Amino acid sequence: MAWKTLDDMDLAGKRVLTRVDINVPVENGTVTDATRIERIIPTVTDILAKGGTPILLAHFGRPKGQPNPDMSLRVTLPALEKALGREVTFVERPSREMIDQLPADAVVLVENTRFSAMEEANDPKMAQFLATLGDVYCNDAFSAAHRAHASTEGVAHLLPSCAGRLMEAELRALESALGSPDRPVVAVVGGAKVSTKLELLSNLVEKVDILVIGGGMANTFLAAQGIDVGKSLCEHDLADTALEIAKKATTTGCELLLPRDVVVAREFKEGAASEVVKTEDCPVDAMILDAGPDSVAHICQAFDRAKTLIWNGPLGAFEIPPFDAATNAAAAYAAGLSRSGKLVSVAGGGDTVAALNKADAAESFTYISTAGGAFLEWMEGKTLPGVAALG
Repeated sequence: MAWKTLDDMDLAGKRVLTRVDINVPVENGTVTDATRIERIIPTVTDILAKGGTPILLAHFGRPKGQPNPDMSLRVTLPALEKALGREVTFVERPSREMIDQLPADAVVLVENTRFSAMEEANDPKMAQFLATLGDVYCNDAFSAAHRAHASTEGVAHLLPSCAGRLMEAELRALESALGSPDRPVVAVVGGAKVSTKLELLSNLVEKVDILVIGGGMANTFLAAQGIDVGKSLCEHDLADTALEIAKKATTTGCELLLPRDVVVAREFKEGAASEVVKTEDCPVDAMILDAGPDSVAHICQAFDRAKTLIWNGPLGAFEIPPFDAATNAAAAYAAGLSRSGKLVSVAGGGDTVAALNKADAAESFTYISTAGGAFLEWMEGKTLPGVAALG
């Protein structure tokens, strides 16, 4: 990989402009989940240990290029200071002169970068201004790396640049999963709609050995094969696309795994009466809401054969029991293989993280990405501007 890390940089006495993602959930003026804040701490402490001054840049919400008191990063200060165990200096309108007057071991948090319309426009003037604030640029926000903004891409070209610890870990995990993985590689792709993951599926059938398709999108593939999926969520207009992806998989030697049996119900609510039927026996008045036990066994057999697993999306309507059973069982099995060192497992995407947490499997996966859109675009084979700029 062409990018540098903090280990490659001389930070002693340097102001280190550090792009982080602390876009955390807030209720009544209090951070309710500090996970993203906690994940940047190794980078901040490393910069301090190397004699640098971390100048943190971040966005918060969608203020649409205008200052908005409701989206001020000031709200994150208590959680940030708690995670760091030290005071943080909050700056609304930074200047190099102001920063140079601070102690060398200060930690600085600059106000929401998106309060300026120049940020999302990647305006060179904003990038040049940001560059005046630091001597070195460190990007630790992989989750924002798919956006070519002034603070994620523009400024990286103007200063010596490197990846922070979280960015480094993310890139190494993804490289181990898709770049140069141990084979065989299995990918699990679930979720509601094929239409949202067309590029992902098309890229994965060229990269992986086994592709497991679950969730609502599996219904589209089943219907394309002429199977009646009853009242299930299904994009019938994408039948030809599903067949093209299946054909491409045959050409590339990628084994496609679709449900062999399914859990069906007449209504989608917790505790609804449900039954397991063979995939081809879905009643016309029922909905497919989860993969069945035979499908899970088939998926787990694929995990046994694999060395690497990439997971994005649940296998069923995991939010409501009992339609979380397949996701929970398959995730628990993958977690066990990961714990025993038999499987390198990388997972990402909002629903995926929630589903794996619900299954108590997340902690045993080799790496869990919280990046969302950036994780998906990487899996789709796209170049991420924020990563490319570090090269």
